[in-house]
Amino acid sequence: MPPPQPLALFHPLPPHLLRHLRDRQLTTPLLDPLIRSASSSATPGLSFSLFLLLLRAALRPSHLTFPFLARAAARLACPSLAAALHAHPLRRGLLPADLHIANSLVHMYAACALPDHARRVFDEIPRPNLVSWNALLDGYAKCRDLPAARQVFERMPRRDVVSWSAMIDGCVKCGEHGEALAVFEKMEDAAAAAASTEGGGVRANDVTMVSVLGACAHLGDLERGRRVHQCLRERGFPMNLRLATSLVDMYAKCGAIHEALVVFRAVPVESTDVLIWNAVIGGLAVHGRSTESLDIFREMQQAGVVPDEITYLCLLSACVHGGLVEEAWRFFRALESQGLRPHVEHYACLVDVLGRAGRLEEAYGVVRSMPMKPSVSVLGALLNACHLHGWVELGEVVGRQLVQLQPEHDGRYIGLSNIYAVARRWQEAKKARKVMEDRGVKKVPGFSEIDVGEGLCRFIAHDKTHPGSTGIYALLNLLAIEMKRKDDETILDNFCAYCLGSIMVSSFLASEEYGFTHSTRFCSHLGLFRSRESSWRYFNPRAVSSATLSLIAHDAGRRDLAERWSARLPLGMNS
Repeated sequence: MPPPQPLALFHPLPPHLLRHLRDRQLTTPLLDPLIRSASSSATPGLSFSLFLLLLRAALRPSHLTFPFLARAAARLACPSLAAALHAHPLRRGLLPADLHIANSLVHMYAACALPDHARRVFDEIPRPNLVSWNALLDGYAKCRDLPAARQVFERMPRRDVVSWSAMIDGCVKCGEHGEALAVFEKMEDAAAAAASTEGGGVRANDVTMVSVLGACAHLGDLERGRRVHQCLRERGFPMNLRLATSLVDMYAKCGAIHEALVVFRAVPVESTDVLIWNAVIGGLAVHGRSTESLDIFREMQQAGVVPDEITYLCLLSACVHGGLVEEAWRFFRALESQGLRPHVEHYACLVDVLGRAGRLEEAYGVVRSMPMKPSVSVLGALLNACHLHGWVELGEVVGRQLVQLQPEHDGRYIGLSNIYAVARRWQEAKKARKVMEDRGVKKVPGFSEIDVGEGLCRFIAHDKTHPGSTGIYALLNLLAIEMKRKDDETILDNFCAYCLGSIMVSSFLASEEYGFTHSTRFCSHLGLFRSRESSWRYFNPRAVSSATLSLIAHDAGRRDLAERWSARLPLGMNS
């Protein structure tokens, strides 16, 4: 989408303001407060309409006018408008001497995703102050230029809470969640070391904590998240809505949905907004508690909170996890009837829920009726449905289309190979893998992670690197014997559906042990081991591929069996 044109962003002066100005002599002191107010309002373009009025009256802008306009330009995020505004203080000789104007321009360019322009303005400032450094750092962080942000952060002569918060948030935005937590620990250490000095240390504020909780959520680091929550209590942080939403999101993503609900219920209903409702609805959905997710949505409606596109995406996700086909259609139609535009993610969920239910013709019809080109997520959901229900003809077409869309993605070739394998077209299955090899596409090993209260443990298939591998393999073998004794045919079904892509098709049926060494099974069984030593709630598997989640469900149905066998193993094998 092209950037907006400056004039299109100007907002006409409302009639009441025109009447207010008509009876008064226009002066800069009269217009400056109006420009400032408009820059923070829902219509920041009104600031520039007032500025044009000032120029047409041949008035001279003050040193306050341009920072207000820079704030408005930052909120509008229009690069051409930012450049046009920059020219005015330059022509009047206010730069680089006026530090207040220069700092506002650095922030403006950063908000417009023009970090190089922000850097040029910063470099011209004779003596940049802390506000200057923070504006530049925040600009690089928002533009996801983490190396430049690190460089600025290390060069800063001193740092305040804004500096630390910007750096932590930049790490989170760039996906460096571990680094974000490391920076936070460094901040805490620096504050503790400086606590005895006259000025004291720089303590985190609620903005910092929101970013830290986001990092914990993405890492699935439940224990760290709990410590942050405890820190909030001990330091007397008021539980504002942003913090509560971040806590709900963190607990839900870390597998502690009960604690997420406790935080959610502690917020007065009249103080809630759509974001916290979305967090709890989505959290319940990914935990498979679809009915509760829909119940929470009904509470949201009764509270008078208007749902947005994300709300409906969470509801559709709940329908996927619960197999609620008719409800999915109802929510999809409600989304359109409320004037909201369905995005490709909504279509992907609808196709997924229809495909899982075996309504492939209906799912295919949804894909064909989409107003935009189907994304890989939509086509992937359709391919999975074809694989699951054996519609090979459509699966072959979709699989080839996915290979064309993402020729560098190993999973696309494997998905096509699996479709051929379902039809027992072994030569074509091998050929799909051969094409992948000929194109130099390497298969990236899938992995799964689990937090058993001592940090994340990562596993790949056939993994023997964990200190407790001997015990895990022993439990897996015991389970295999017991399940075979009970004639459990589901084991072979799971192999065929999810593990075929990782071994040679021709020798697949002879590779029975593969399914028991799937990375997700390692995670679930490590959780079973440690559940004897700590609470079951610490069991938090986080599989990379959603397809492998069925393996967890397969094991979870035999938790009592696994715990009986686990209890018969020496405790030393569990460590």
